[in-house]
Amino acid sequence: MLLAGDIGGTKTNLAIFSPKGDLREPQLEATFPSSHYPSLEAVVQEFLGQTNLKVDRASFGVAGPVIDGQATITNLPWKIDAAELKRKFNFSSVYLLNDLESIANAVPILQPADLHTIHAGEAVPHGAIAVVAPGTGLGEAFLTWNAKDGYVAHVSEGGHTDFAPTDDLQMGLLQFMLKRFDHVSYERVCSGMGLPNIYEYLKASGHAPEPDWLARALAEAHDHTPVIVNAALEGKPGSELCVETLKMFVSILGAEAGNIALKVLSTGGVYLGGGIPPRILSLLTTETFANAFREKGRFVPVLTRMPVHVILNPKSALLGAAARGMKL
Repeated sequence: MLLAGDIGGTKTNLAIFSPKGDLREPQLEATFPSSHYPSLEAVVQEFLGQTNLKVDRASFGVAGPVIDGQATITNLPWKIDAAELKRKFNFSSVYLLNDLESIANAVPILQPADLHTIHAGEAVPHGAIAVVAPGTGLGEAFLTWNAKDGYVAHVSEGGHTDFAPTDDLQMGLLQFMLKRFDHVSYERVCSGMGLPNIYEYLKASGHAPEPDWLARALAEAHDHTPVIVNAALEGKPGSELCVETLKMFVSILGAEAGNIALKVLSTGGVYLGGGIPPRILSLLTTETFANAFREKGRFVPVLTRMPVHVILNPKSALLGAAARGMKL
């Protein structure tokens, strides 16, 4: 039996899978509030105490960088050591992978119901695949094909590359951000942490007024991103600033999705993961995203042929960790 997990700062999803069973039908599954536990070991101990199933190996996708079998979870004071987990639970093996690597490993086994296709395109069999996932931060990964292993996921920190404006308004955003940060990455403007930065820029530049009800809602909120997104999607009177913020976000996301598509030549398709894309599907299907994605000069025809999908399955990271563990 394989124990697989999606380990995040807010919640930890664990499940036990049989090598003879369907990855979509785990033998046991549970979700734990991460901050209520001092360590991953404590969560695993409680979870395994709920079953008599014999688990002999584990695979965990973690929200943080994995270096030499060790990881520190972003927004959580946990240090995870594969060797220590293996020893404590007498597992034959423990594998740690970055959360974006987990999502990438899920891509080849996603089904039509797990996806919303923005652009059908013409996927090339065995072509490289790009994954861009704006959530709290901006994660990126890609997959390549080889005859022995099928699709193989590769990690990336592409979300931390330099933000490249594509129009005058975005040039102003970059200048605004450079006064606040030494380095302006795509994550600074194309993620949950980036949306409020766009909002503040548009507000400061007088792009649209901020009504009193919105100012109060933002002042009372610990996280401004849901306030901005909800106001934009609901279209309340006076929400123009939020609408323009989300429109710029979608344009930047489209441009960066096109960037990674070119860098890995993702003729097999581009997949948008993370928590934000499913929430803003109505905006991703507009020409704002499509134009920003494909407008790459002489390579417009290449990008136009690439399929673009949004991952809807909220358990894709858990599914990918399990798929990787089974493959190993």
